[in-house]
Amino acid sequence: MRGTRMEEKKIEGASAPLLEIEDLHVHYKARGKVVYALNGLNLKVERGEKLGLVGETGAGKTTMALSILRLLPEKVGEIVSGGIRYDGDDLLAQSEAYMLGLRGKRVSMIFQDPMTSLNPTKTVGAQIVEVLDLHCPELSRQEKSARVDKMLSLVGIPAERKDEFPYQFSGGMKQRIVIAMALIAEPELLLADEPTTALDVTIQAQILEMMRRLKEELNTAVILITHDLGVVAEFCDRVAVMYGGRIVEQGSVEQVFARGENHPYTLGLMNCIPDLESTAARLEPIPGQMADPTVQPQGCHFAERCPRCMDICREREPEAYERDGHQIFCHLFGGQEG
Repeated sequence: MRGTRMEEKKIEGASAPLLEIEDLHVHYKARGKVVYALNGLNLKVERGEKLGLVGETGAGKTTMALSILRLLPEKVGEIVSGGIRYDGDDLLAQSEAYMLGLRGKRVSMIFQDPMTSLNPTKTVGAQIVEVLDLHCPELSRQEKSARVDKMLSLVGIPAERKDEFPYQFSGGMKQRIVIAMALIAEPELLLADEPTTALDVTIQAQILEMMRRLKEELNTAVILITHDLGVVAEFCDRVAVMYGGRIVEQGSVEQVFARGENHPYTLGLMNCIPDLESTAARLEPIPGQMADPTVQPQGCHFAERCPRCMDICREREPEAYERDGHQIFCHLFGGQEG
């Protein structure tokens, strides 16, 4: 009977999102002011899904990832309201002991700069083993060593190099080591914050191909945080566009990049991408700058930069326009009335 219940639970949970964020608001305190970092963020991630999260610097992408892990800076960052559910559990109601078991084991994160994640005084093998010591204590020393060797091989690093120190590796190799550390405990969700930033195109392609192989082998869901829409188009199944601490558009990669129906901000991001086949003399940057995060506008956060702004955009937040799972939060798409 116990086995039957477990099977029933798995069947019921199969359709539930792995991660669900609802109306999340996060504030930072800076120089006596409140920075409104996330403003009603809503997002779902399915098991095994590859989601690209894009937007300009300051949109709130990294803040969202840190909120999931409850790693916001102490006394500075605060989750004011909203909910984060992971595999059915309310993360904001859990103890720190629960979160310690979650971080690195069930949810891992790759940070932007690999050097901030590596201890220069320890060998890379020892640092990877530390993750297993914390999250997989039941494994023997030999089993841990074998798993480290296998993971290093998966990320393209010869196992015999595990006794070397971080300074002995190139930037691309360091990033591979960080990815190995993030995946060694076989997490269900990987938060990858700009994992290919500052890498040349060849190494970037190798890292993405490696992450794709690992995702297929481990069925790990991935949230890829990036400025690079080309990387999202190449790697992800679905894309969410962030502006002003909230999602302004989300859908499949095909829906969002088809240039059919798009949020004006999404179009602005795509118009900034160089096109080798285009005869245009120059790229079209998005006018203006990100809105002051210490001020909460009454209507759409993108209104002051939007080339198609209407009066209602400054007066009221747009509701979701949805077609076949493609969501756009813009008054241009059915939000003008009522």
